[in-house]
Amino acid sequence: MKKLFKSKPRTPVDLVRQTRDLLVFADRGGPDTKESKRNEKMMELSKLIRDLKVILYGDSDSEPVPEACSQLTQEFFRENTLRLLILCVPKLNLESRKDATQVVANLQRQQVQSRLIACDYLEKNLDLMDILIAGYENADLGLHYGTMLRECIRHQTVARYVLESERMKKFFGYIQLPNFDVASDAAATFKELLTRHKSTVAEFLLKNYDWFFAEYNKKLLESDNYITKRQALKLLGDILHDRSNLDVMARYVSSEENLKIIMAILRNSAKSIQIAAFHVFKLFAGNPNKPPRIANIFDRNREKLLRFFADFKPDKEDEQFEADKSQVVREIVALECINRPSIQP
Repeated sequence: MKKLFKSKPRTPVDLVRQTRDLLVFADRGGPDTKESKRNEKMMELSKLIRDLKVILYGDSDSEPVPEACSQLTQEFFRENTLRLLILCVPKLNLESRKDATQVVANLQRQQVQSRLIACDYLEKNLDLMDILIAGYENADLGLHYGTMLRECIRHQTVARYVLESERMKKFFGYIQLPNFDVASDAAATFKELLTRHKSTVAEFLLKNYDWFFAEYNKKLLESDNYITKRQALKLLGDILHDRSNLDVMARYVSSEENLKIIMAILRNSAKSIQIAAFHVFKLFAGNPNKPPRIANIFDRNREKLLRFFADFKPDKEDEQFEADKSQVVREIVALECINRPSIQP
């Protein structure tokens, strides 16, 4: 008899619609709602979000079904379900926040008729990025919103919006937050913004060169925090060595102030910091068009630099490092020969 009244399985569209209804309740629920009723609805919402995750990711018994994923994605972006889910994350319990984060992340990669419709939605709702970025200011939300943000900036138009927004400047503070996990997550997002979409990044760096590198030098490279300094040096090296950023690199290595900062860091007591700084320093040494002030710095510090590099080596044998170091030494010696006065007969 029970089988006759067994409820019909909910379709992906049904799940999204029911989730949306409960998100509206969670977002707008008034003070008149009984606590027991509210708890019941929030528990149902948690279950629905978990069911959405299972459809998108599959479970131990089954792989995700493409058609079901497509239906779910279409319905999710038909109305403002994504916005509601992001806004309601603070009202979810920890497990549901994790599930919601995975749902939002997966939806950024779901194609419907060969289109990433999440991108189309976000282009019309870019203010959601402001909400996600501000999540770093709340230790309980930072990791969840940070993961969502990194998935959203997979879309180039979204990444461009973040790069060009005033909130981009806030990352220099977020990276140094006292909460290590949140600070590390912010650093991961910062790196993603500055490395994923190469043409957009090159355009941003050239357009915003002055304020960006002034902040980068002061807040990150000259930080007293070991991890902040090391990560910043590694990222700077990645940016400057990328062929898409040749114009940025040429401008950076023509700066006397930048060279002084990197040379100071070479004297750091931590070998890993020194190695990371070296990979930036070698670009200054290898610049065939050194401005006179840069050449003069090399000239004045020639003997100190040669003594330093004579004993400078990583803890583990590294052939590429040794080749780079030899090239840097040759550049310094060659500069000496150029500057040495010719002997008159």
